[in-house]
Amino acid sequence: MEHLSVDEVVKIKLGRGTILNTDLENNLVQYILEMEAKFYGLTRKDIQRMAFCLAEQNGFKHPFGITQAAGRGWLDLFLQRHKNILYISIRKPTSFARARGFNKQSVHNFFTLLEELYAKYKFPANRVFNVDETGLTVVQNKIAEVIGRKGKKQIASLTSMERGSLITLIACMSAGGDFVPPMLIFPRKNMNIQLMKGTPPGSISAGHPSGWVQASLFSQWFRHFINTVKPSPTSPMLLVLDGHYSHTRNLDVVNMARENNVVIVSLPLQSTHKLQPLDKTFMGALKTYYSEEIRQWIRHNHRALSQFDIGELLGKAYLQTQTGEIAVKGFSATGIFPLNRNIFSDMDFLAAEIETEKVNCTAENDLTGSLIRSAELPLNKHD
Repeated sequence: MEHLSVDEVVKIKLGRGTILNTDLENNLVQYILEMEAKFYGLTRKDIQRMAFCLAEQNGFKHPFGITQAAGRGWLDLFLQRHKNILYISIRKPTSFARARGFNKQSVHNFFTLLEELYAKYKFPANRVFNVDETGLTVVQNKIAEVIGRKGKKQIASLTSMERGSLITLIACMSAGGDFVPPMLIFPRKNMNIQLMKGTPPGSISAGHPSGWVQASLFSQWFRHFINTVKPSPTSPMLLVLDGHYSHTRNLDVVNMARENNVVIVSLPLQSTHKLQPLDKTFMGALKTYYSEEIRQWIRHNHRALSQFDIGELLGKAYLQTQTGEIAVKGFSATGIFPLNRNIFSDMDFLAAEIETEKVNCTAENDLTGSLIRSAELPLNKHD
C-alpha cells in the first residue's frame, strides 16, 4: 500500500462525494452569478432543476428521483460548499410597481449593462437581435359585425371552429432591419409537413401538445438562430430576450451561447410592454394582418378554418409585417439601439406608478371586502 505524506492525508476529503464534479459545480455557480447580474436571480427551485439537468446530461448517478429536481439536502450542501461566493437573498418588494420591473432604477441598470456591452463588443445594428414569442389562434381576435335583415334574431356567420387551438410563433429581428425566419410550434404531438405549406421561407416547425414553447423547443430555435446569423469571434451577436423560463433557465442555450459568441441580455421583469422591440412594433401589426387574412379567407372559402390552413395565412401576414422600417423603429422606440437611456421621461415612470397604485388599491379593497364578508356571522335568533 502506498504511504501518503501528512500533507496528502490532510487534503483527502472524507464522506460521500458530490453528485456533480467540481467543474460542473463551478460552472453552475458562475451561471447563477451571471443571471443575478442580468436581472434574473435564480430561485432555490431553479437551481435544483438545473442540478438535475446537469446530472442527467453528464450521465452521473443521482438520487433525485422522479421530481426532476435535486433535493433540499443537496441544495443546502451546495450552498454551504460555495458560501464564500453565493448568498441567499430574500427581498420583499416595496410595491407592485417595483415588482413589475418598469421603474427608474431597473431601467437605468438595464441601460448601464447595455452601455458596457456596446463599449466592449462594438455591436453594429445588424448584430443586435430581439427574440420573443406570441400565441396565435385559429379564431379571429374580433368577430366582425354582420349586416343582415332587420328584425332577424340570429345572423349566420362562419368562424373557425378550433377555438382551443394555439400556435406559438417565435420571431426574431435585428436593429438593422433583418429578420430570422420564424419557428412555429403546433398543438400536436407529431408534426405533419403539410402544416408548413405557405409559411415564410426558411421557417422551422415543431409540435407539442400544449402549443406553447418549451425549453427543448427554444433550444431548437436557438440552433436555428445560430445557423442563420452565423456569429463568430470577430463578429459576435447580442440577443435581447425576456425572462421566460425556457430562455433564462435553459442550460443548453447558455452553453450554446458561450460556445458560439452570442451575448444574451434579459429584459427587466415585467417591462416588455416598454422595452421589448418586437412588442412595440412587430407583434401588434402581425396579429392585425393575420386576423384580416383569416376574415377574408373565411369569407371567400365558406368553411371553417383548420390548422392546415394557418401556414399560408400566417405567411402572408408575416411577409406584410416583416419590414426593415418596423424592425428599426422597434429598437429605436425602446432606446435599445441606438442606445438612448433617456427614452423614458419621469412622466413615463410616474404614469406607471399611478397605474400601479390603482391596481394596489383595487386589490386591497377586494381583500378588505372579502375579509369583512368572511367576518360576518349570521344573526342569533334572540338578537
